[in-house]
Amino acid sequence: MSVMLESKQGLIAGDGILPVKMAQYAKENGFDVVCISLANDNVKQLKKYCSKVYSCHPGEINKIEKILKEEEIKQATFLGKVHKRVLLQLYKFDARAIELLKEVKRLNDDEVMLLIVREFEKAGIKVLDQTIFIKNLMIPAGVLGKHKPTAEQLEDVNYGFWLAKEMGGVDVGQSVVIKDKMIMAVEAIEGTDACIKRGAKLAKKNASVIKVSKPKQDKRFDIPAVGLRTLKTMKRYKASLLAVEANETIIVDQEKVIKFADENNIVIMAV
Repeated sequence: MSVMLESKQGLIAGDGILPVKMAQYAKENGFDVVCISLANDNVKQLKKYCSKVYSCHPGEINKIEKILKEEEIKQATFLGKVHKRVLLQLYKFDARAIELLKEVKRLNDDEVMLLIVREFEKAGIKVLDQTIFIKNLMIPAGVLGKHKPTAEQLEDVNYGFWLAKEMGGVDVGQSVVIKDKMIMAVEAIEGTDACIKRGAKLAKKNASVIKVSKPKQDKRFDIPAVGLRTLKTMKRYKASLLAVEANETIIVDQEKVIKFADENNIVIMAV
């Protein structure tokens, strides 16, 4: 279902280049973007494309909602990585956030994010599909670089794809590391890059990394994304293949990612 977009858009930004890409595209297409930054690494870049950038901790629910209301934001997009470790920093959460977390049976991604989305919608703020402004970054099926997977690697990809879907189904994580049909690592609270490091170190070399969307992916949050940092982590720990789910995964800076994979003998593909 298509959404009638407001001229003024809210952006709730985690770290990484993805929120910057959204802000850039939105500005270039005539939208006024007001950003609430939940991280520090990309604030300078966000300021190039956003009319205002506010800094908040993810647990400052009252402050975030107050800013959105004062700015008269009716639509907002969540983009960028907010590390799950913030859930261990409850001393930084406001009283309302603490009360909301008490309502959650399990502190996994989907339950926490759905709670936040409901709070926003009670305040009259619609949370948009993450891909609306960045559909051009979604990847179709196929091998993206010049290196082709071996038959053995394809077996690992098929196994890893199934396993990652199973893990996503119970909202554990979206990435797995496989070698020779053995599970080296499953992503949990540590995030994709740390999962790659852990699994690829155990594999010694030639591990395959597989990242997929959850079986019931809510496109308002947690769309799988990879970028140059993912590939650099793979190179550092000698992983040799990255497979993502076609038409469900965002690759940031595609040309740079493919060039890096080609230069470092890494297979990159969408399945």
